[in-house]
Amino acid sequence: MSSPVYVIGLGVISAIGNNVAEHLASFEKGAAGMGDITMLNTIHKGELPVAEVKLSNDELIAITGLPSRSSRTTLLSSVAAKEAFEDASIPNIKSLRVGFVSANTVGGMDKSEDFYLDFHADNNKGKLRNIFDHECGAITEIVADQLGIKDFITTISTACSSSANSIFYGARLIKNDVVDVVIAGGADALAKFTLNGFNTLMILDKEFCKPFDENRAGLNLGEGAGYVVMVSDKVTKTLNKQPYCILSGYNNSNDAYHQTASSPDGTGSYLAMKGALAKAGLQPSDIDYINLHGTGTPNNDSAEGTAIKRLFDPHYPPVSSTKSFTGHTLGASGGIEAVFSALSVKHRIVYPNLRFETQMTELPYKPETRFLNDQDIKHVMSNSFGFGGNCTSLIFSAV
Repeated sequence: MSSPVYVIGLGVISAIGNNVAEHLASFEKGAAGMGDITMLNTIHKGELPVAEVKLSNDELIAITGLPSRSSRTTLLSSVAAKEAFEDASIPNIKSLRVGFVSANTVGGMDKSEDFYLDFHADNNKGKLRNIFDHECGAITEIVADQLGIKDFITTISTACSSSANSIFYGARLIKNDVVDVVIAGGADALAKFTLNGFNTLMILDKEFCKPFDENRAGLNLGEGAGYVVMVSDKVTKTLNKQPYCILSGYNNSNDAYHQTASSPDGTGSYLAMKGALAKAGLQPSDIDYINLHGTGTPNNDSAEGTAIKRLFDPHYPPVSSTKSFTGHTLGASGGIEAVFSALSVKHRIVYPNLRFETQMTELPYKPETRFLNDQDIKHVMSNSFGFGGNCTSLIFSAV
């Protein structure tokens, strides 16, 4: 095997917490983040539950020090990336080549929506500068500037696998000696554009979502950001802290089945998981926990569940969907769940799958519903499957 890539810093913000410690506490208490819409000015208030970060834009601006014109995606990205960077505590960071690989799908859509309302009502109102730098790449560049990162900066947007792909791309940058350190993950904020879009697809649950339940009815949208800091073996040897884990495996596959739906037999999911195992040099029996993509839609859970059955039968590790806590954070989900997976390895925990009641008829296994401590966990798989069949699996392994 080539030189390992170590995870040494974590940062996360979502509906269940503003940092890593708050997330762990929420998981242990079984405290989900879904609720009524409070931030968006939408006709769906009181109708569609979402998982909002419990901080206003003004509060996020005060925390980050970013300008008041900043989009919510930028603010969320800044909070989590800064926590991860500070957690890594890398001495002499200025002497190293540092990269920032960040993902999102909505960019500054929230600010664009505000501009449109003003401009549509009166085209003499609404200032074009208020929608400047709202594309996906601008979010990455603003946060990279704030962190002082200049050596390598790029943005990935592949729907719901976006930040999982940014992590696996970041690992490849280290392995190919392009950078010594990389902060990788992603962010996404709730916007009317995505809420209306998913509602049009008729895959939003009007109740709190129930991933991998026979009677699941759809997903709840969420928002947040999650980042990991990865370093080379050479850098790890200079640190005073123990790494959380190793990113041992990763793979991206595409079944090219449909613009939004997964193939019924889960071909893309199966190939992503199988490829990640091969990259890590592991067998299915080596995986001790799977953090499911688990959106709660009939199609996604059936496809992912079938792929797991095909690959892991007859011995299934514990599985659960942390989206039952955070909602589906779209382009941020892979980064947020990578943080959860690294914590699972480090602290030997399995997260509960909330609101599960009835086992899916086509599957011979069901998700874990308890918060489990002191588990024998050496390898955790994290799945992130996006629109367009873009499927990615990551494997985090104990040091």
